[in-house]
Formats: sequence, structure tokens, C-alpha cells
Amino acid sequence: MLLSMTGYGRATQTYREKTITVELRALNGKFSDLRFKIPQNYREKEPLIRRLVMDKVHRGKVDMLLEISSDQGDDGYGLNKALFRKYYQELNSITDELGMSKADMLSAILRIPNVVSAAEGTVDDDEWKAVQRVIRASLDTFAAFRKTEGDALEADMRLRIETIQKTLEQVNPFDLDRQERLRKRLRQRFEEYKSNDTVDENRFEQELIYYFEKLDLNEEKVRLAQHCKHFLEVLNIKQEIKGKKLNFISQEIGREINTMGAKAHSSDIQRLVVVMKDELEKIKEQSANIV
Repeated sequence: MLLSMTGYGRATQTYREKTITVELRALNGKFSDLRFKIPQNYREKEPLIRRLVMDKVHRGKVDMLLEISSDQGDDGYGLNKALFRKYYQELNSITDELGMSKADMLSAILRIPNVVSAAEGTVDDDEWKAVQRVIRASLDTFAAFRKTEGDALEADMRLRIETIQKTLEQVNPFDLDRQERLRKRLRQRFEEYKSNDTVDENRFEQELIYYFEKLDLNEEKVRLAQHCKHFLEVLNIKQEIKGKKLNFISQEIGREINTMGAKAHSSDIQRLVVVMKDELEKIKEQSANIV
């Protein structure tokens, strides 16, 4: 099972004469990054909310919105009357002095910081419990969204790993033909140098062994097959958080494919290497979006 880092969750509940709404949105991120938009009087609860959310979210850039609105029209905002009067008197005096219009004075004063402000105060315990219930409900819908997205990612990644495995199997016939061509070429070169008395036979044999080792693809093929098998095994485990592990394995797969391409000296094998690289790049893109 995989979980996508991209997610969305929303929950709403009525509490007394208020409506509590929690909305969560998440995008890709290497680390945990939670940003809040919550009522001013809930700032003291921020550490608790952060822990509650991140215990379920784990990774990603998450935006959280908590809104508490009153069904009676009292949403916890108040007018600072003393500050309003002060600004009105000052602006009224200036407009009279300069002969300016007073038509937009009211809206201008209301936009001044602290004239209209959120109500301060502690949070009622019963209301806080209701808020926690709504947060958990939004996390449930958020997790369901992530799982649906994760299932699609898993199906796609399985298909691409299987494509790499099948493409790897196609390398074998070309590799046998490549080895035979190399043997013939080396025999021809050996016959050419045999007549040369200056050739050091021991050094020549060492060079041949080194040459064969540098061009042999068996180790790369075996390791690549093992890495692909390991990738599928990690997909099958029930652990939810495995994006980083899959990313590490995909890097190892890439190393073997690249080495195989560098050692191939065969256009047919190079063509298959390109196919595997293309599939791997798509896997890396997908693994970057996994929790």
C-alpha cells in the first residue's frame, strides 16, 4: 500500500450555535511543513494541533484552515470603538481643512489595522473537544484521498518495474551475440600479435582478462534483477511510509542501467537501455510523490 503526498480533506460540524470547518491540502515535500490559518484565540492550541495533524500526515507541504463561524452572525470579531473615534476625528479634521470628500472615510477607517480585530480569550474546553473531532474527521477524508492516489501510483510503478524486468530479459540474446563477436575480434588480434616477438605473453593475457571483466554485463544484470525484485517487495509490505526507501532503490536501479549502457558496445543493448531509463525516470517522478 502506498500513500500519495498530494492530498485533500475537509470536515464540518455544528457545535452549539457555531459551525466548525477544517480543510487540509498537501503537496510534495521532502520534509514535514505545516502552515496554519486558524482563529486568533486558537494560537495557544497550535502545538497540539500541529502534533495531531503531523502524526497522521507524516510528510509533505500541508496547509490547514480552521474556521469557526457563528450562526448568529457573531464570528468573534469586534470593533475597537475608541480607536475608531480617534481615527475619525483626525481624518475628519484633515478632510475639513483640505476640503476633501468624506464619502470613503468609513471604509478607509475599517481597513486600518486593529480597528476591527479578532476577539481574544481562552478556548472553551467543550469547543476545543469539538474542534479536535472535526480535525480528526478531516484527517480521515485526507487519508482516504491519499490512499486512492497512492493506489494509482502503485499500479503505475508496478507496471514500469515489470517493463524493466521484461526488457532486461531481452538483453540476454544480444549479450551472447556481443560476446561471440568480441571473442572473434580478440582471436583475430591475438593471431596478429603472435608473430610479433616483442609481445609479452603474460602482460597480454592480463590485458585480455581485464578487457573481458570491463565488458562483462553479468554482474549488472544480476544486480538489476535483484533491485527490481526488492522494489516490488517493498511495494508489497503493509508499512505506509516507504517513499524514501523506494527512491533509494530506484537510484540503485539507475546505477546498474547506466553501467550496462556504458559497457554494452552494442546498439541493440543500448536501445534496450534507453527503454529501461525511460521507465525508471517515470518511476522516480512517481516516487517523489509518495509518503
